[in-house]
Amino acid sequence: MADFVQSTNVKSAVRELANPIGNVTAFNTIVQSVITTTPFGCVAYMTAGVNHNPVEKTKETYTAWFVYEDEAANSVGYTVERFNTIAGFNTGVGLVMANTAMATAHNGTTIHDPEEDGFSATLKCHDPNGEIYSVTFTRGQIGVSSYSDDAILATVETWADTVTELA
Repeated sequence: MADFVQSTNVKSAVRELANPIGNVTAFNTIVQSVITTTPFGCVAYMTAGVNHNPVEKTKETYTAWFVYEDEAANSVGYTVERFNTIAGFNTGVGLVMANTAMATAHNGTTIHDPEEDGFSATLKCHDPNGEIYSVTFTRGQIGVSSYSDDAILATVETWADTVTELA
């Protein structure tokens, strides 16, 4: 029986942020800037007859946290809502805050806890060397995965050093 022989060396790296990204707007600004300006030098490509942009968003999730408090400011319940778009997140926050029936059921007042909100977006990037790799942004870290050329990580790291929120 034949043995498997390693043909590539795929790597991943993560940068923990000193401070979480402040809010969904700041998060979106960072992600959209990568898509529109391609600061990593990514290039368009074609595969299986389909044209692809240099950078494409492949996944996104936005989570909003809510606490229900009684008159003495004691927590009497909570809910977490997950959305797959920023528009859904923003609309959903408003809807939960306006849901008086749920607040009544908890016998409390609805409080949105934005410090606990979570954001995540994964971008697929096509390097000029032909590699396709992912850059994942969360509120507290940025990760690079599925790359083999160390120059890719160096490029992403150099760019991240210029973005205040990614320190």
